[in-house]
Amino acid sequence: MTIDDAHDGPPDAIAVIGMAGRFPQAPDTDALWDHLLLGHDAVTPVDGEGARTRAKGVLSGHDLFDAAFFGVSPMEAERTDPQHRLFLETAWQALEQAGHGAAGNRPVTGLFAGSSMSTYLLDVLASPRHRDVLDDSQLLIGCDKDYLATRIAHRLDLRGPAVVVQSACSTSLVAVHMAGQALLAGECDMALAGGVAVRGESGLDRRADRPDGMVSPAGRCRAFDASANGMVSGDGVGAVVLRRLDDALRDGDRVHAVIRGSAVNNDGAVKAGYTAPGVAGQVAVIRAAHAVAGVDPATIGFVEAHGTGTRLGDPIEVAALAEAFGPAGGRESCALGSVKTNIGHLDAAAGVVSLIKAVLAVREGVIPPTLHFERPNPELRLESTPFHVNTEPIPWRPDSGARRAGVSSFGIGGTNAHVVLEQAPTAPRTDPGRSWQLVPVSARTPGARDRALADIGRALAHSDDVADAAHTLQTGREEFEYRGAMVVATGAHAGSGTYSDAGTYTGATGGGRAHRPVLGRAGAPLPVAYLFPGQGSQYPGMAASLYAAEPLFRDELDLCADAVREAGGPDPRAALGLPGAHDTGRPVPDLDRTDVTQPMLFAVGYALARLWTAWGIEPHLLLGHSLGELTAACVAGVMSREDGARLVVARGAAMLACRSGAMTAVALPESALSDALPPQVEIAAVNTRFQTVVSGPEPGIAALEAELDRREARYTRLRTRRAFHSAAMEPAVEAVTRVAADLPLAKPQLTVLSNVTGRPLTADEATDPAYWGRQLRAPVRFADGVDHLAASGPYLAVETGPGATLRGMLADLGREGTPTETVCSLPGPGRQADELRFALTSLARLWVRGAPVRWSGLHGGRRRRRVPLPTYPFERRRYAVEPAPLTGSDEERPTREPATPAAHAQGAEEGTATEPELNETERLIAQVWERLLGTAVTGPDESFFDLGGTSLIGLHVLDELSGLFGVPLPKAAVYESPTVGELALLIEEVLVDALEQQAEDDVRRADGPRTDDTHATEVTR
Repeated sequence: MTIDDAHDGPPDAIAVIGMAGRFPQAPDTDALWDHLLLGHDAVTPVDGEGARTRAKGVLSGHDLFDAAFFGVSPMEAERTDPQHRLFLETAWQALEQAGHGAAGNRPVTGLFAGSSMSTYLLDVLASPRHRDVLDDSQLLIGCDKDYLATRIAHRLDLRGPAVVVQSACSTSLVAVHMAGQALLAGECDMALAGGVAVRGESGLDRRADRPDGMVSPAGRCRAFDASANGMVSGDGVGAVVLRRLDDALRDGDRVHAVIRGSAVNNDGAVKAGYTAPGVAGQVAVIRAAHAVAGVDPATIGFVEAHGTGTRLGDPIEVAALAEAFGPAGGRESCALGSVKTNIGHLDAAAGVVSLIKAVLAVREGVIPPTLHFERPNPELRLESTPFHVNTEPIPWRPDSGARRAGVSSFGIGGTNAHVVLEQAPTAPRTDPGRSWQLVPVSARTPGARDRALADIGRALAHSDDVADAAHTLQTGREEFEYRGAMVVATGAHAGSGTYSDAGTYTGATGGGRAHRPVLGRAGAPLPVAYLFPGQGSQYPGMAASLYAAEPLFRDELDLCADAVREAGGPDPRAALGLPGAHDTGRPVPDLDRTDVTQPMLFAVGYALARLWTAWGIEPHLLLGHSLGELTAACVAGVMSREDGARLVVARGAAMLACRSGAMTAVALPESALSDALPPQVEIAAVNTRFQTVVSGPEPGIAALEAELDRREARYTRLRTRRAFHSAAMEPAVEAVTRVAADLPLAKPQLTVLSNVTGRPLTADEATDPAYWGRQLRAPVRFADGVDHLAASGPYLAVETGPGATLRGMLADLGREGTPTETVCSLPGPGRQADELRFALTSLARLWVRGAPVRWSGLHGGRRRRRVPLPTYPFERRRYAVEPAPLTGSDEERPTREPATPAAHAQGAEEGTATEPELNETERLIAQVWERLLGTAVTGPDESFFDLGGTSLIGLHVLDELSGLFGVPLPKAAVYESPTVGELALLIEEVLVDALEQQAEDDVRRADGPRTDDTHATEVTR
């Protein structure tokens, strides 16, 4: 079935685009699927031996939680029901797996979920450690069912409806139905649905010794079998992400399966008793789901049944299915299964795990076996129905049409739910686009980042969807502080490779060499400077592979080249050896000829600037070197691309016509050369504090070089046959000024640093034609421009031309305020590097430093899909209410841990730093915070809310501090002064005011009663 075929179905189809969960002995849905195919039984004895034993599908690690990741304080984590914590992490994973983990890019999302009864609440209410901090009603928020959905919506910034669903065993499948209805009603554009059950001792089936009960005395769920004698409990959590099918297909979501229709009803009173299942209600809900889906029951090849294995439940369920399906499909045309035989009955999470199993079966085309089935229960009369129970995995390839499945979930009390699933339409493969992709990964700590890099790397090593995976990570994940980025080959370029736990890739890519990801810690976005090199940076073959690989760069360079040709200059593409060159029948232009080099560098620099801007690296300031200043002015809007090309062509031709000369770069400061220059030799450029370029006639330059040899000073003769920025250029000044006078020059729209003054180019200078003539004659004050740039603080710099000439100059300056990161656009001469990979690696370095990247620009309008990838590697630790109350001894104090994810990460990456010293007021505040939040306070800049504080706890903080210092504090104090230091200053101000007021009161009492106007004014005041 293709995407076009999807429109033959109902217009209200719902796509399942993401799934996540944790199940007995299966940490995720992939492991669950493996276990289902292998027929793995995850139900284990808890205690006792023999036929009547207590057994359960145990969920390991249910008491572990990554509190720091979600900004939850240790104390709050400890008093939060594990069910809430598990579902919070699972919801995060489901959204990431769906490719919608970034809140800023996410459609309006609803949440429909439910949980089992909280047994943990009783432990919390009995704990003085928590009861003394908050009252009972406030403690309920962390454990009670009513707050599950809204708390998670708050943590994940979900802005659609957030609704708790409770219908006993059918809770989570009813939640799926309600989520679908909310999508169809337009209440949200995406929805999370699921359930969680962690019941502790209450889930151990204490009445398993009753052979006539619901619980299997043997500790095995034998659904549909003649020996079936009850269910077995299990703990787990599951969630699915849903969207309207048309929206999912339009936006490139991965559709695992399609919900064609669903229905919910209740048995009412037409059954034996409140807890008994009812045939009529189940028949009605299944037929209603078929009607909504618009499908013939004969086309359904698998039903994931409620399948509890009870003596009453199984016969009623099969009877209802047989009546709802009728004689559809013939003998054994539909397989019948129950995931409860593998993992137990997950109570509030049972329906969603059944749905997940069915989705996987529909997607993979395999029906997993049902365990513990030997011979059918004769009461089921399966021989007279379309159903059979398979005990081995069976391939699922319908003779015609798509694979379809039904899923049932029935709750005690009679709330029934049924869902009809269909195989997803086949999405067309997307164009892989460029041969290299930038893969960004981030986390709250360095350790989590490194684990994520390794997980993603291994996934990509076996994927043919690298471009889609890169898009998913770029647009579907939150961007955290600790970052790593890989530049990964696509398609045939990828070869075979492996990734270590540190994220190092080894494989065929890049000639078999290993490369490490770019790693760093992002700060606040810094201003960006574009650096445009001048003549002398060119080399044969530059930009050729980038031109071939990057359409936007190619288009921009072609436009520049056409403008140069229109202005009478040589086609830059011919000098670069590019396929788009205009055929003139003449030999390839000399790359070192001034009239060839300058238009060529202008075209490359301008096209690179447009590329970086499209990628989101937008400049705040532009600094060019000689010719580079003209490119910068053009980018800043002083002149159009076409007018800039005219001026550059005129400049190159006029300078070529000047008399010959020579230039030398000297490793000495300007002051050491100014008084020792031979006649006619001039300072041409001051590049750094230690590098000066001189220019003049060949004899004069040779004489200077001889003197430099005598002084043992280093110098380098430049590759040029002209004495630029010297008196030899005087004839060119007039010619360039004349051309500039014919151009409509405008005020710069961006800051351009002038080579003439080293300061920002003014509007008067930019629009003065004489300035552009003077600019090619005057010394290049590049070092002065860098000084001005550095004076404004840290920045990021991009060399927007070939090589790293200007980057080296910035590094030589070596003064405070130099860039946080300087990257190049193209490799230098002689470097064997793929230019696209080189540019993307530079972009990765900027992103790692915190630069905002426009990922849509990176993909150039190509259609991309979201694909499932490994989710965030949570760094969990145990949180549980201890049975004994704290008495205040050191051994019983809460474990000190890093106050924030950032503090933890800094300690892990940089080592433990000495804690800032606190004054007495700050120390007392810290003690209160530590007791109420259960975490260490490491300094005066720690924020109450960053440590996991809430408004309710804040009121307790203020009450304690008011009593401790003997002064009332305003209720908004923790909001207006959230750090230890700010709150200490506020308290000290309140104390001073209180002392001053006391002193005034003492004076008034000593003076006795007064009735004059002055006294009245003071009292009023």
